[in-house]
This record gives sequence, structure tokens and C-alpha cells, in this order.
Amino acid sequence: MRTVIADVLVAAGVLTCVLAAAGALVVREPLDRLHFLTPVTSAGTPLIGTGLGVATGWHLATATLLLCVAVVFVAGPVLASATGRVIAGRDTP
Repeated sequence: MRTVIADVLVAAGVLTCVLAAAGALVVREPLDRLHFLTPVTSAGTPLIGTGLGVATGWHLATATLLLCVAVVFVAGPVLASATGRVIAGRDTP
């Protein structure tokens, strides 16, 4: 049962990342592409990390993995916002 849950979580995370990457390929503007980064950091990475954590069980490596997932989850939107401000400032005359 644990492997089924882990497989579903990882598959959902990978699907989220693939769809976001495909969407980023379609749009041309940098600010529009930046919108496709947020599903990766907000949903894709936590789903994959949680799935891997469930699959491996509780170890020190799992704690490290979940810590990395938490950092990406918190820092991803902040970095996207900062990148958006830089891009918007660059495009303004």
C-alpha cells in the first residue's frame, strides 16, 4: 500500500512538472513563462519529495529530503516574485 501511495504522489508531481514545462515552451514572454514556474515549486516538488519520503520510510536521508522540499516550497514563490520584479523593471523604459 505504501508503494502505491508513493507512486501516485511521484507520478502526480512529475506530471505537474512536465505540464508546467510544456506550458512554458508555448508562451514567449519572460513574465508569462515565470507563471509556469510556480506549479513546479508549489505542487510538483512537494509531491515528488513526499512520494520519495513515503517510499523510502523514515531515515535521516528522508528528513534531509523533506527539508529540501520545504526550502523549495517556501523560497520558490519568493524567488519567482523577485525574478518578476527584475524582469518588469528591465522592460520598463
